[in-house]
Amino acid sequence: MSTPPPSPVSPQPPQPSPSSPSSPPPGTTTTPTTPTTTAAGDGPLAWLHALGPRGRRAFTGAFGGYALDSYDYFTLPLSMVALAAYFGLDSGQTGLFTTVTLVVSAIGGALAGVLADRIGRVKALMITVITYAVFTVACGFAPNYETLLVFRALQGLGFGGEWAVGAILVAEYASAKHRGRTLGAIQSSWAVGWGLAVIMYTVVFSVMDDDLAWRVMFWTGALPALLVVWLRRSVQDAPEAAAAREKSAEKGSFTAIFKPGLARTTLFAVLLSTGVQGGYYTLATWVPTYLKTERDLSVVGTGGYLTFLISGAFLGYLTGGYLTDRLGRRRNIWLFALLSAVCILAYANIPSGANTLILVLGFPLGFCMSAIFSGFGSFLAELYPTAVRGTGQGFTYNTGRAVGAIFPTTVGFLADSWGVGGALVFGAIGYGLAALALLGLPETRGKELV
Repeated sequence: MSTPPPSPVSPQPPQPSPSSPSSPPPGTTTTPTTPTTTAAGDGPLAWLHALGPRGRRAFTGAFGGYALDSYDYFTLPLSMVALAAYFGLDSGQTGLFTTVTLVVSAIGGALAGVLADRIGRVKALMITVITYAVFTVACGFAPNYETLLVFRALQGLGFGGEWAVGAILVAEYASAKHRGRTLGAIQSSWAVGWGLAVIMYTVVFSVMDDDLAWRVMFWTGALPALLVVWLRRSVQDAPEAAAAREKSAEKGSFTAIFKPGLARTTLFAVLLSTGVQGGYYTLATWVPTYLKTERDLSVVGTGGYLTFLISGAFLGYLTGGYLTDRLGRRRNIWLFALLSAVCILAYANIPSGANTLILVLGFPLGFCMSAIFSGFGSFLAELYPTAVRGTGQGFTYNTGRAVGAIFPTTVGFLADSWGVGGALVFGAIGYGLAALALLGLPETRGKELV
């Protein structure tokens, strides 16, 4: 169901009216008609009204949590040049930071998915946010490369679970009609966190020496966690989904998502996630370095160029959410996989000196590589039954993230001979894998989740 009743359901079921032939059969789930959903209509904010009061609180908590997730993630790529200089690292070693983060995040995300099915969505979210906030701060105290690598890996444990569990929480409140737009709005918080990280980077690196600035960036990663903890005090799991999960004999487990009937879905969903995230993290990790080292942009200049990229990303998330409801999950991903690959090739082959063209192309690049994610929250949630939804989404999304982490590291090693710009083209291969994976997955638009 999309919207919980505004008040507790009476223990006595209503008697059928004379005109009603019969009451619904026992065990049948019906969707109540409430003033909230009726008034929602098809306006631009219909998806938000359809959530109801509880759903909107869940949306606020998930939005803030994922924005924080993004902020903490981008402290590393934005500080990469300073870190490389401070510890004397080559491109391969700096690329390993991202790979370790994403590989360990697969473990954290998969475990968070199982926890979400066993102890509930909100409790699992609280664990993830505390974990990545603590270890982001710890990164700022690292005395050497090896210690920073370990802290960054541990940060990945919490980082991996945030989106998958938050997306399920909101998906189970959202109506089938508006689920794509609702989850697209959640995805847009990634751009918000990214933008905040760029603002902080611009300020901190402009007023501090690089040797201290990168540490301050990591320390600031704990501040928003206090807000999210406060927000989640009033958030609860969707009642109908929670009841269905508790009644089910099947609890979240990795073996459950590889049983006949789900194994094929799981394998193709992992391939889809690998392709999309391989392409995305290649760009997210290396574009700041590319702008500074090969385009010779200053700290302020890099922040300005990234503003166009992030603005495109924010609008891409919202637009992709709308299109995934209109076109369907598979068509939306196909469309933006193609456009993202084209944008990468164009962005990486801009002639030397044409920095204005980089500025212009940054917007469509951010738009396309983000719009493809908008359907993920709804699509992966709709592929699995309620009892194993957390496990399925957590495993497929984060395993894809771990395997996709090979892409940024490969770019790091290729950058020494090809240059960062040339190596970025490798990210386009990921979007080809995503398009291929869709051949093995069904369309799920309009599916109810209870």
